[in-house]
Amino acid sequence: MRKSTQVCLLAVAMLASLSARAEIEVRRVAADALLLDPAASFWNAMPPLTVPMLPQVVTVPRHPNNAVKEIKVRAVHDGRRIAFHLEWQDATRSDRIVVDQFGDQVAVEMPVKFNKDALPSPMMGNPGGRVDIWQWRAAFQRDLDEGEPKLRDLYPYAQVDGYPDEVLRATDARPYTGALGVDNPISHPLRTPVLDQSAEGWGTMTVEPDGQDADGRGVWEDGTWRVVIAHPMTTALSENDIHLFPGEESIAAFAVWDGGHREVGSRKAWSNWIPLRLQK
Repeated sequence: MRKSTQVCLLAVAMLASLSARAEIEVRRVAADALLLDPAASFWNAMPPLTVPMLPQVVTVPRHPNNAVKEIKVRAVHDGRRIAFHLEWQDATRSDRIVVDQFGDQVAVEMPVKFNKDALPSPMMGNPGGRVDIWQWRAAFQRDLDEGEPKLRDLYPYAQVDGYPDEVLRATDARPYTGALGVDNPISHPLRTPVLDQSAEGWGTMTVEPDGQDADGRGVWEDGTWRVVIAHPMTTALSENDIHLFPGEESIAAFAVWDGGHREVGSRKAWSNWIPLRLQK
Protein backbone atom coordinates (compact mmCIF):
# COMPACT_ATOMS: atom_id res chain seq x y z
CA MET A 1 0.00 0.00 0.00
CA ARG A 2 1.35 3.43 -0.93
CA LYS A 3 2.40 5.67 1.95
CA SER A 4 -0.02 8.47 0.98
CA THR A 5 -2.90 6.00 0.98
CA GLN A 6 -1.89 4.72 4.40
CA VAL A 7 -1.74 8.27 5.76
CA CYS A 8 -5.18 9.05 4.38
CA LEU A 9 -6.75 5.88 5.76
CA LEU A 10 -5.23 6.53 9.19
CA ALA A 11 -6.47 10.11 9.15
CA VAL A 12 -9.97 9.08 8.13
CA ALA A 13 -10.04 6.48 10.93
CA MET A 14 -8.95 9.12 13.45
CA LEU A 15 -11.60 11.56 12.34
CA ALA A 16 -14.23 8.87 12.24
CA SER A 17 -13.44 8.21 15.90
CA LEU A 18 -13.71 11.93 16.64
CA SER A 19 -17.03 12.18 14.81
CA ALA A 20 -18.43 9.34 16.88
CA ARG A 21 -17.79 11.35 20.06
CA ALA A 22 -18.06 14.98 18.95
CA GLU A 23 -21.15 16.85 17.89
CA ILE A 24 -21.94 20.42 16.92
CA GLU A 25 -24.99 21.73 18.73
CA VAL A 26 -26.69 24.22 16.42
CA ARG A 27 -28.25 26.56 18.95
CA ARG A 28 -31.34 28.57 18.19
CA VAL A 29 -31.04 32.35 18.33
CA ALA A 30 -33.56 35.16 17.95
CA ALA A 31 -35.01 35.82 14.51
CA ASP A 32 -33.42 39.30 14.50
CA ALA A 33 -29.95 38.07 15.51
CA LEU A 34 -27.07 39.44 13.44
CA LEU A 35 -26.00 36.07 12.06
CA LEU A 36 -23.37 37.51 9.72
CA ASP A 37 -21.47 39.40 12.43
CA PRO A 38 -18.41 37.33 13.48
CA ALA A 39 -18.15 39.43 16.66
CA ALA A 40 -21.80 39.10 17.76
CA SER A 41 -22.09 38.32 21.47
CA PHE A 42 -24.05 35.09 21.00
CA TRP A 43 -21.04 33.50 19.27
CA ASN A 44 -18.85 34.11 22.32
CA ALA A 45 -21.51 32.65 24.61
CA MET A 46 -21.08 29.15 23.23
CA PRO A 47 -18.02 26.85 23.41
CA PRO A 48 -16.51 25.96 20.03
CA LEU A 49 -15.79 22.47 18.77
CA THR A 50 -12.15 22.13 17.71
CA VAL A 51 -12.07 20.17 14.44
CA PRO A 52 -8.74 18.62 13.30
CA MET A 53 -7.94 19.29 9.66
CA LEU A 54 -6.38 16.66 7.42
CA PRO A 55 -3.92 16.91 4.52
CA GLN A 56 -5.36 16.20 1.09
CA VAL A 57 -3.35 13.18 -0.11
CA VAL A 58 -6.02 11.26 -2.00
CA THR A 59 -5.97 12.89 -5.43
CA VAL A 60 -3.46 14.98 -7.39
CA PRO A 61 -2.18 17.53 -6.84
CA ARG A 62 -1.71 16.19 -3.30
CA HIS A 63 -0.85 18.42 -0.37
CA PRO A 64 0.68 16.40 2.49
CA ASN A 65 1.67 19.41 4.63
CA ASN A 66 -1.45 21.51 5.17
CA ALA A 67 -0.87 24.83 6.91
CA VAL A 68 -4.03 24.90 9.03
CA LYS A 69 -4.14 21.99 11.48
CA GLU A 70 -7.44 22.79 13.20
CA ILE A 71 -10.41 25.13 13.12
CA LYS A 72 -12.88 26.12 15.80
CA VAL A 73 -16.52 25.73 14.81
CA ARG A 74 -19.72 27.15 16.29
CA ALA A 75 -23.18 27.01 14.71
CA VAL A 76 -26.59 28.61 15.21
CA HIS A 77 -29.92 28.89 13.43
CA ASP A 78 -32.78 31.37 13.63
CA GLY A 79 -35.49 29.07 12.29
CA ARG A 80 -34.85 30.20 8.72
CA ARG A 81 -31.08 30.20 8.27
CA ILE A 82 -28.22 28.07 9.58
CA ALA A 83 -24.89 29.81 10.21
CA PHE A 84 -21.39 28.55 10.99
CA HIS A 85 -18.73 30.59 12.80
CA LEU A 86 -15.27 29.35 11.73
CA GLU A 87 -12.06 30.48 13.39
CA TRP A 88 -8.45 29.56 12.63
CA GLN A 89 -4.93 30.90 12.99
CA ASP A 90 -3.27 32.45 9.94
CA ALA A 91 -0.26 34.73 10.33
CA THR A 92 -0.74 36.28 6.88
CA ARG A 93 -3.87 37.90 5.45
CA SER A 94 -4.00 36.72 1.83
CA ASP A 95 -6.86 38.52 0.10
CA ARG A 96 -5.46 39.47 -3.28
CA ILE A 97 -5.27 37.05 -6.23
CA VAL A 98 -2.68 37.63 -8.94
CA VAL A 99 -0.72 35.26 -11.18
CA ASP A 100 1.62 33.92 -8.48
CA GLN A 101 -0.48 34.51 -5.34
CA PHE A 102 -3.53 32.80 -3.87
CA GLY A 103 -6.20 33.83 -1.40
CA ASP A 104 -7.37 32.47 1.95
CA GLN A 105 -10.61 30.48 1.76
CA VAL A 106 -12.86 28.34 3.93
CA ALA A 107 -15.85 26.15 3.06
CA VAL A 108 -18.74 24.36 4.73
CA GLU A 109 -20.12 21.19 3.15
CA MET A 110 -23.46 19.50 3.92
CA PRO A 111 -25.32 16.66 2.20
CA VAL A 112 -28.31 17.75 0.15
CA LYS A 113 -30.22 14.72 1.46
CA PHE A 114 -29.13 13.42 4.86
CA ASN A 115 -29.38 9.67 5.38
CA LYS A 116 -27.30 8.41 8.31
CA ASP A 117 -27.17 4.94 6.73
CA ALA A 118 -25.83 6.21 3.38
CA LEU A 119 -23.50 9.15 3.90
CA PRO A 120 -21.87 10.77 0.86
CA SER A 121 -18.11 11.14 0.72
CA PRO A 122 -16.88 14.14 2.73
CA MET A 123 -14.48 14.84 -0.14
CA MET A 124 -16.98 16.67 -2.38
CA GLY A 125 -19.60 13.94 -2.41
CA ASN A 126 -19.94 11.08 -4.87
CA PRO A 127 -22.25 10.02 -7.72
CA GLY A 128 -25.73 9.93 -6.20
CA GLY A 129 -24.45 11.61 -3.03
CA ARG A 130 -24.80 15.29 -3.81
CA VAL A 131 -23.39 17.85 -1.39
CA ASP A 132 -24.01 21.57 -0.93
CA ILE A 133 -20.76 23.55 -0.57
CA TRP A 134 -20.55 27.18 0.59
CA GLN A 135 -17.09 28.64 -0.01
CA TRP A 136 -16.02 31.98 1.46
CA ARG A 137 -13.11 33.74 -0.24
CA ALA A 138 -10.98 36.44 1.35
CA ALA A 139 -10.43 38.13 -2.01
CA PHE A 140 -14.19 38.46 -2.52
CA GLN A 141 -14.53 39.88 1.01
CA ARG A 142 -11.90 42.53 0.34
CA ASP A 143 -13.51 43.50 -2.97
CA LEU A 144 -16.87 43.98 -1.23
CA ASP A 145 -15.35 45.90 1.68
CA GLU A 146 -12.92 48.10 -0.27
CA GLY A 147 -14.06 47.97 -3.91
CA GLU A 148 -12.79 45.87 -6.78
CA PRO A 149 -9.11 46.48 -7.60
CA LYS A 150 -7.98 48.17 -10.78
CA LEU A 151 -5.40 46.61 -13.06
CA ARG A 152 -2.74 48.96 -11.71
CA ASP A 153 -3.52 47.85 -8.14
CA LEU A 154 -2.75 44.21 -8.96
CA TYR A 155 0.01 44.74 -11.53
CA PRO A 156 1.63 48.13 -10.85
CA TYR A 157 4.13 47.79 -13.72
CA ALA A 158 1.68 46.70 -16.40
CA GLN A 159 1.57 48.72 -19.64
CA VAL A 160 -1.62 48.83 -21.70
CA ASP A 161 -1.85 50.36 -25.19
CA GLY A 162 -5.59 49.94 -25.44
CA TYR A 163 -8.56 47.70 -24.68
CA PRO A 164 -10.64 45.77 -27.25
CA ASP A 165 -13.88 47.53 -26.29
CA GLU A 166 -12.23 50.85 -27.16
CA VAL A 167 -11.80 49.90 -30.81
CA LEU A 168 -14.39 47.14 -31.38
CA ARG A 169 -18.15 46.83 -31.08
CA ALA A 170 -19.31 45.23 -27.84
CA THR A 171 -20.23 41.95 -29.56
CA ASP A 172 -16.83 41.75 -31.27
CA ALA A 173 -14.95 42.63 -28.08
CA ARG A 174 -16.70 39.95 -26.04
CA PRO A 175 -14.24 37.10 -26.89
CA TYR A 176 -11.46 39.26 -25.44
CA THR A 177 -13.11 39.76 -22.07
CA GLY A 178 -11.95 36.48 -20.56
CA ALA A 179 -14.24 34.82 -18.03
CA LEU A 180 -16.90 37.51 -18.42
CA GLY A 181 -17.07 36.73 -22.11
CA VAL A 182 -18.16 33.15 -21.42
CA ASP A 183 -20.53 34.10 -18.58
CA ASN A 184 -18.41 32.57 -15.81
CA PRO A 185 -20.59 33.29 -12.75
CA ILE A 186 -17.56 33.84 -10.53
CA SER A 187 -16.64 36.86 -12.65
CA HIS A 188 -20.00 38.58 -12.30
CA PRO A 189 -20.36 41.56 -9.93
CA LEU A 190 -20.36 40.32 -6.35
CA ARG A 191 -23.13 40.68 -3.76
CA THR A 192 -21.68 38.14 -1.31
CA PRO A 193 -18.20 36.78 -0.51
CA VAL A 194 -19.59 33.20 -0.44
CA LEU A 195 -20.04 30.96 -3.48
CA ASP A 196 -23.02 28.58 -3.31
CA GLN A 197 -21.96 25.39 -5.08
CA SER A 198 -22.85 21.71 -5.38
CA ALA A 199 -20.88 18.58 -6.25
CA GLU A 200 -21.13 14.82 -6.67
CA GLY A 201 -17.43 13.92 -6.56
CA TRP A 202 -14.00 15.30 -7.48
CA GLY A 203 -13.99 17.63 -10.45
CA THR A 204 -17.77 18.13 -10.45
CA MET A 205 -18.16 21.23 -8.26
CA THR A 206 -20.42 23.73 -9.99
CA VAL A 207 -21.74 27.13 -9.02
CA GLU A 208 -25.43 26.56 -8.45
CA PRO A 209 -27.42 27.61 -11.52
CA ASP A 210 -30.68 28.21 -9.67
CA GLY A 211 -29.49 30.97 -7.38
CA GLN A 212 -26.83 32.07 -4.93
CA ASP A 213 -28.39 31.69 -1.49
CA ALA A 214 -25.29 31.63 0.73
CA ASP A 215 -23.93 34.72 2.45
CA GLY A 216 -21.21 35.50 4.95
CA ARG A 217 -18.57 37.80 6.30
CA GLY A 218 -14.95 37.36 7.33
CA VAL A 219 -12.62 39.46 9.47
CA TRP A 220 -8.86 38.98 9.92
CA GLU A 221 -7.32 40.43 13.08
CA ASP A 222 -4.10 39.70 14.99
CA GLY A 223 -3.31 36.56 13.02
CA THR A 224 -6.80 35.03 13.23
CA TRP A 225 -9.57 34.66 10.69
CA ARG A 226 -13.14 34.70 11.98
CA VAL A 227 -15.63 33.89 9.26
CA VAL A 228 -19.39 33.39 9.32
CA ILE A 229 -21.13 31.46 6.53
CA ALA A 230 -24.94 31.34 6.44
CA HIS A 231 -27.47 29.62 4.20
CA PRO A 232 -31.27 29.17 4.25
CA MET A 233 -32.29 25.98 6.02
CA THR A 234 -34.57 25.21 3.10
CA THR A 235 -35.25 26.73 -0.30
CA ALA A 236 -38.14 26.39 -2.70
CA LEU A 237 -37.93 23.10 -4.56
CA SER A 238 -34.18 23.20 -5.25
CA GLU A 239 -32.50 19.84 -5.82
CA ASN A 240 -29.10 21.39 -5.06
CA ASP A 241 -29.84 22.85 -1.62
CA ILE A 242 -30.14 21.44 1.89
CA HIS A 243 -33.55 21.05 3.51
CA LEU A 244 -33.39 21.29 7.32
CA PHE A 245 -35.87 21.98 10.10
CA PRO A 246 -35.46 22.76 13.83
CA GLY A 247 -35.00 19.60 15.88
CA GLU A 248 -33.46 17.60 13.04
CA GLU A 249 -29.98 16.09 12.69
CA SER A 250 -27.48 16.30 9.87
CA ILE A 251 -23.72 16.43 9.29
CA ALA A 252 -21.18 18.97 8.09
CA ALA A 253 -17.58 18.92 6.89
CA PHE A 254 -15.09 21.73 6.45
CA ALA A 255 -12.16 22.76 4.25
CA VAL A 256 -9.67 25.60 4.57
CA TRP A 257 -6.97 27.06 2.31
CA ASP A 258 -4.01 29.19 3.43
CA GLY A 259 -3.16 31.35 0.41
CA GLY A 260 0.14 32.42 1.96
CA HIS A 261 1.24 28.76 1.81
CA ARG A 262 0.17 28.51 -1.85
CA GLU A 263 -2.91 26.44 -1.09
CA VAL A 264 -5.56 26.45 -3.80
CA GLY A 265 -7.87 23.90 -5.42
CA SER A 266 -7.16 20.41 -4.11
CA ARG A 267 -4.16 21.71 -2.14
CA LYS A 268 -6.12 22.24 1.07
CA ALA A 269 -6.95 20.93 4.53
CA TRP A 270 -10.22 19.07 5.01
CA SER A 271 -12.27 17.38 7.72
CA ASN A 272 -14.47 14.33 7.95
CA TRP A 273 -18.20 14.60 8.65
CA ILE A 274 -19.14 16.05 12.04
CA PRO A 275 -22.67 15.38 13.39
CA LEU A 276 -25.04 18.34 13.81
CA ARG A 277 -28.08 18.61 16.03
CA LEU A 278 -30.42 21.58 15.57
CA GLN A 279 -32.20 22.95 18.62
CA LYS A 280 -35.98 23.26 18.31
